[in-house]
Amino acid sequence: MSVGAMGVFDRRLLLAVDARGYGSADTARQREIQTVLPRLLSEAAEAAGLDRASWVRQSAGDSEFAVLPAGSDEQALVEPFMRRLDAGLRAHNRDRVPGAQVALRAAVHFGPASEAPNGFVGPGPVEVSRILESDPLRRALAAAPDAALAVALTAPVFTELVAQGYTNFRPEEFREVVVEKKEYRGRAWLWVSGYDVHALDLGDSGSSSSSSSSSSAGVDSDSGSGSGSGPDGNGSSGSHADVSPPSGSDSASTAAAAGRGDSVTTNLYGTAINGNVVFGISK
Repeated sequence: MSVGAMGVFDRRLLLAVDARGYGSADTARQREIQTVLPRLLSEAAEAAGLDRASWVRQSAGDSEFAVLPAGSDEQALVEPFMRRLDAGLRAHNRDRVPGAQVALRAAVHFGPASEAPNGFVGPGPVEVSRILESDPLRRALAAAPDAALAVALTAPVFTELVAQGYTNFRPEEFREVVVEKKEYRGRAWLWVSGYDVHALDLGDSGSSSSSSSSSSAGVDSDSGSGSGSGPDGNGSSGSHADVSPPSGSDSASTAAAAGRGDSVTTNLYGTAINGNVVFGISK
């Protein structure tokens, strides 16, 4: 087999999780989160039939990034794992005051991730990390105070599993959002346990790329899906150039001078995105 300079190409199932409010917690609270998190992840993996001991894990107190072995069950990670994780969090939070409850953000991706001397490299780990830390996912959990879990799926996971009916999640339970974080630009699909995610206020960053305004702005044109987006620039946003608004005032003045009635000045303004110009009209 021919192997390039970067080594063996591989696609892996990737999971990233992070606890809400860890940085502002006191020492006792941080210790509790560090104790609870690995236990709940292990219980969820066992319930889903996944061998967590075989995962390559990088832990950082309130978070964990995991690369699952080749051939791992994607369906199991997306649904039974997440359902059990949510149930475990709710059981832990029962009878606890809001300040003592644990809530997690989670992101799932299937994409390029190759072993390296100190972990894994490739667009996959970057993409799942950027989506985990994205504003839409953070805002979704913040806007759902009683939720214990907010999940983001990348394009290959949502479109090939959920949208095709390979899980018991209904596609309409997810909300498509545009993710822009550092050098990454792409899309993700959000699910928040116990909430209608479409009713949550995510701010401008959470607007769906399937909406008419986002589509006309060229959101989908360069976002890519799955491994096509990432730090190599393939998923970065294109250049933006302002288009100077034509005045239209001369023609209006001429019409008025010719005695053809009231004049209306129409201003056109627009933005060039990836070579396409999108215009709006105001009077």
